[in-house]
Amino acid sequence: MNEGEIMQRTTVHETWSSRTVFLLAAIGSAVGLGNIQRFPQMVGENGGGAFVLIYLICVFVIGVPLLMAELMIGRRGRQSAITTMRLVAVEEGHSPRWTYLGWLGVLIAFFVLTFYSVIAGWGLDYMVKSLVGQFAGLDAARSNALFNGLLADPLRLAFWHAVFIGLSVFVVARGVHKGLEAAVNILMPMLFIILLGLVGYAMVKGDFMAGVNFLFAPDFSKITGKVIMLAVGQSFFTLTLGAGAMMTYGAYLPQNVSIPRAVSIIALSDTAVALLAGLALFPIVFAFGLDPNSGSGLAFVTLPVAFGQMTGGTIVGALFFMLLVIAALTSIIATLEPLVAWGEEHRGFKRSTTAIVAGIIAWVLGTGTVFSFNIWKGFYPLGWVPVLRAKPSLA
Repeated sequence: MNEGEIMQRTTVHETWSSRTVFLLAAIGSAVGLGNIQRFPQMVGENGGGAFVLIYLICVFVIGVPLLMAELMIGRRGRQSAITTMRLVAVEEGHSPRWTYLGWLGVLIAFFVLTFYSVIAGWGLDYMVKSLVGQFAGLDAARSNALFNGLLADPLRLAFWHAVFIGLSVFVVARGVHKGLEAAVNILMPMLFIILLGLVGYAMVKGDFMAGVNFLFAPDFSKITGKVIMLAVGQSFFTLTLGAGAMMTYGAYLPQNVSIPRAVSIIALSDTAVALLAGLALFPIVFAFGLDPNSGSGLAFVTLPVAFGQMTGGTIVGALFFMLLVIAALTSIIATLEPLVAWGEEHRGFKRSTTAIVAGIIAWVLGTGTVFSFNIWKGFYPLGWVPVLRAKPSLA
């Protein structure tokens, strides 16, 4: 290694204070909108139990080995994902150009973050809507109009997008112990308590057996090549694979932590959250005669109708969207962390400075997503690419 690489190797990051805290952080990284919003949506669209079965196979046959590899590489490199890819490659006598792969994963994840935070902002907005009683008496048409009204308001979308980015930057800027650990120690127990409470409510007030059958009684005629590919993609998305987050979290991992055991706990916990989210949502959907195949409108159009009709729906709805927000926040701070860790390792950048700059950039780029729902609606700069011509409906 050259002198610069040796200096990078001497950069010391904080380490997790305990195995439990690391597990909470890693589970928080994995658990996100993919579990609470996207998983039920994909189950509803792709045959219920058939999709669940393929998804579980993908998680444990493909996802678990890859997650184990990312954590092992991260712990060996002890640096950000970008720097680790270079250092480990050079130490093994391979090309330093492996660093480009690290950059690719981190930058892709960062661009996903700019969209992800806008969707998370919808959750904040709907949490407030539920608390002030805006779901009371909603029917399908009014619920659809309520959601379309949110999408048509760029200022409101940009505001909630900024709030979410600001929360993420605040946590990451404070470092591993004061920021990441403090956040997951509060947020992850809250997430599990709220989720279990919603499942309990669904057991009492929803059509629980209909939800169970939909999730766990596979119709094998529904298994197609498309379902398999969607399940593989969901397994990567839900475990935060290839984004640099798990590799960076692995860099903070003490040597005495068993990676295979930790990965097993992370994968089982992540899968449990996804399944519990389905058990919380689908019994309510079936109990009120709603359509489980509502696509991305399941959380923001279909469920508010049920919340507006059920006993205690104001609180249940607020808790559901709080759950969505917490899950999104733990994932976003994990996605932002690799870039901030890289900034710490280079040119004397302070963690807080890097986090703020990254947050500002993310917010600016995210306004493109905000405007795509309103003032830029109908503008397709990549419309000449056949696969990108049609814009999917989110309502």
